[in-house]
Amino acid sequence: MQLPWLESLVESWQSSRSQGRPPHAIMLTGTVGTGKRAAAAWFARDRLGIAGNEALPDYPVSIPEHADLRWIKPPEDKHSIGIDQIRGLVAEISLTSYEGGGKVAVIEPADAMTTSAANSLLKTLEEPPGDTLLVLVVDRPGKLPATIFSRCQRINISAPPEQDGLAWLQGLQPGASWAKVLQEAGFAPLEAIRALERLDETDAMARDFTALADGGAAPLQVAARWAKHDPQFVLGWLSRQVQTCISRATVGNSSGASALVSDSVLKRIDRRNMFCYLDIINRLRNQPAGSFNVQLTLECLLIDWAERLETLLRTE
Repeated sequence: MQLPWLESLVESWQSSRSQGRPPHAIMLTGTVGTGKRAAAAWFARDRLGIAGNEALPDYPVSIPEHADLRWIKPPEDKHSIGIDQIRGLVAEISLTSYEGGGKVAVIEPADAMTTSAANSLLKTLEEPPGDTLLVLVVDRPGKLPATIFSRCQRINISAPPEQDGLAWLQGLQPGASWAKVLQEAGFAPLEAIRALERLDETDAMARDFTALADGGAAPLQVAARWAKHDPQFVLGWLSRQVQTCISRATVGNSSGASALVSDSVLKRIDRRNMFCYLDIINRLRNQPAGSFNVQLTLECLLIDWAERLETLLRTE
């Protein structure tokens, strides 16, 4: 199923190609679930002239099979892309194209590269061999060194307007609770598909989040429940809820975002503390798996939330 909100990206790329000045290295950024990986697969098919390439990126994402394509991801048993993987990639793309149409290398997520791996890619990004296209899919830009950014053309992929996203999801599975999960997913349609699969979990977390703000739940008990889930899933969900609270505190609830926290409670939380709280959560999301105690971290975060962030700035 094609992703219509990526039409402008495709048109821009085709225009650059027709003028003979397409970039040699691009960085795809944006919220998880907006179609960055689908776009990367489309770029690869387009550059390599793979027969049957659709007019738009599509879902589900299928990695093209081609002798001149290398798609680099973290190994199944690891969370990072190591220097040996990047060195191997650099060596391979320096070879002559097997089919004479150039080479494409996709790294996803590029922010999973270790520091040494990222450094080993710098020279290739600056001077890629032959007719090579490097595509970096980035979920968390803050984890990448500035030297990587300066060598790529950045393309940000935004979520479509809410109604467009809902229409696309309804076409995928009519009758599902898309309006609710699309909000839970930060209006990113592909993330909403994953959110639908975990709706029971997020519903329970939403009840806990509301009860904590209202003083009706114990932070330690809630932390124990949340610690049973994947930490990145929990922290990502919590980040989106805090972003929604900040948006409501700033411009009101006109966006249609769900109100898990009452206006009366929200008015008693210092907005500066909410920004600080969001920064703490996002810093944790950027840390490697296993680098912090999940249970203890959630306890601290939820105690702060139950106390309406009143002591946050004094402890930071």
